[in-house]
Amino acid sequence: MKMIALSLFSMLLISCISQEKKAITNKISDALKAKSESQIGEYITKVFEDSKRNLWFGTLQKGMAKYDGNTLKYFSKNDGLPSERVTGIIEDSTGIFWLMTGAGISKFDGKNFTNISVNKNFASNMISTLMFDSKGLLWVGTWGGVYKYDGKEFISFPVPKPQVTTLINKDTEDWITEIEEDADGNIWIGRDGYGACKYDGASFTHFLKKDGLHSNNVTEIEIDGDGSIWFGTRVAEQDNPNPKKRIGKGGLNKLTNDGIISFPEIEAFNNGDVYEIYNDHSGDLWICTTKNGVYRFDGRAFNHYEVPISIMSISKDHKENLWLGGAGGLYRINKNEEILNITKNGPWE
Repeated sequence: MKMIALSLFSMLLISCISQEKKAITNKISDALKAKSESQIGEYITKVFEDSKRNLWFGTLQKGMAKYDGNTLKYFSKNDGLPSERVTGIIEDSTGIFWLMTGAGISKFDGKNFTNISVNKNFASNMISTLMFDSKGLLWVGTWGGVYKYDGKEFISFPVPKPQVTTLINKDTEDWITEIEEDADGNIWIGRDGYGACKYDGASFTHFLKKDGLHSNNVTEIEIDGDGSIWFGTRVAEQDNPNPKKRIGKGGLNKLTNDGIISFPEIEAFNNGDVYEIYNDHSGDLWICTTKNGVYRFDGRAFNHYEVPISIMSISKDHKENLWLGGAGGLYRINKNEEILNITKNGPWE
């Protein structure tokens, strides 16, 4: 009888524990869902402050959001965007916004969207970077190569592919990750699989893994106040179909007079991905990682901030707040160096 009672008690106890675990799991699941839904976007791809001090946020799934100091407003395909995927925002000298979307370029005058297709093929309308050069010409980086836009038509700008020995991902081999212009008028182009190159108006100079880059998969190029060139790269081996071989170099490099250097003292700059490097208006350089937060370089040392997201974009506003967007939402580092998650409900101040 005792054995039966003990057995029944055990079954009841197991049932109660199981139900309790299920209830806890459901609560955790509900909490995570609520947190996700409260974020401005699950993936914040761009943070941008315009000339009127409004904040703009590009997202992968929710179009674009604007915070004007009082309210947060979203813009989607229903408002005229060609795609809910907005990966970049720049403002021209006349106050027009040029948006990088998953279906071409969209111009926004504050009220209306004007959508422009770069080419008939899908890849060329996946916009990854835009840059107005010193002559007013718009350079367009896409998943299908480089184009120049004179205001009337897009002209393909072929970039030669150097010989590389590393694995090329066929899905991203024409992906242009960055276009920048230096003080001498040289155009710098970052590519996924073919490193970086400098175009001086007549010829191309390539910078590759064999020259000192961690990886030929260049994700970012930034020019600091001294004119130095910084490169962000990703671990190319992550594309390997064999999970056991997905280990390699990626992170941060700098071009100096002595060649390309790395920073071995910081692991995050050597064995991970860097998708964003940002030179702020005070001259500090910010290096964003996908797993180790963000680092500030003041010209002498690197300072680390533990932001718990894979960072895709960064911008400093006129109040000296640093805004960081990425996989997981939006964060802000204020002047007191407090790190806060900013949701749809703030805190904005």
